[in-house]
Amino acid sequence: MGLTTDGSSLYPEVIQEVFPGARHQICQFHVLKEITQAVLHAVAKVRKELKAQQPALPRGRPSRANQAQARKAKRIQQRIADLFDHRHLFVQHHLTPAGKRTLQQITRGLPHLRTLRQIMDEVYRLFDRRCRTETALAKLAQLRRRVRRFKRVGRTLSKLFTPNLEKALTFLDDRLLPATSNAVERSNRRFRKAQRSVYSVRTAEHIRQRIALDMERDQRAPHRIATVHTLHLARSENKSRNNDATVSKIGLIQAGSRRRVFAPPPAAVSLRHLQLDPPNIFIDLQAG
Repeated sequence: MGLTTDGSSLYPEVIQEVFPGARHQICQFHVLKEITQAVLHAVAKVRKELKAQQPALPRGRPSRANQAQARKAKRIQQRIADLFDHRHLFVQHHLTPAGKRTLQQITRGLPHLRTLRQIMDEVYRLFDRRCRTETALAKLAQLRRRVRRFKRVGRTLSKLFTPNLEKALTFLDDRLLPATSNAVERSNRRFRKAQRSVYSVRTAEHIRQRIALDMERDQRAPHRIATVHTLHLARSENKSRNNDATVSKIGLIQAGSRRRVFAPPPAAVSLRHLQLDPPNIFIDLQAG
């Protein structure tokens, strides 16, 4: 038996007390979310450092003496924009060949960002279902030793040293144990959405008013249905009567005999549903 929860510190003692000996799986999604947020925060920090290196220039067109500084500022600004537009490449699970080329281009001269991407690849490989928990824990220990060697990267990826990451690998030895708590989260969201309409009816007075309103609606339902049906019938009869009257008022003239028939003014004539066969038949719209 096993349970899957998020990374809250409230669950371990309760699970041990209520379900002793049960496997406790920390949600994989929550663990990866903390690590990816740390990586994205590191990328944002690099953008701020590049912004600080950008030379300050006076407003307007740069002078001949400041053209080199202007080109440098433009290159730095373009690099900042590239890191922002393609920041998802540092945390995306599977990179396409085009994405890999773009990542190599925007991280030129920034080796610690390339190291962050390599570490993210190794983190994703920890959750491979083809591995066992023991194998994944050995890979995690090796990854932690590697991260400790890079002080700048180690401060960023401090989440790799939390015990929740080890508990997030429990599902590898149990095929029936879900790796995430997404199904439970979806159910909770549906339940909270359903409860929003219930929270407004809490007191006894509100409940009585709601019951009385429902009874009144049920009592008037047959009359409401009959009224709607009568209105629909009257509207359809009125529409058919108007169509017949409009068609009967239109005068047609045969081209051979030139017999003239008068029709009402154009404003009162509707030609939408008429199908004529020119040039044998035409319509004379002179007012009588």
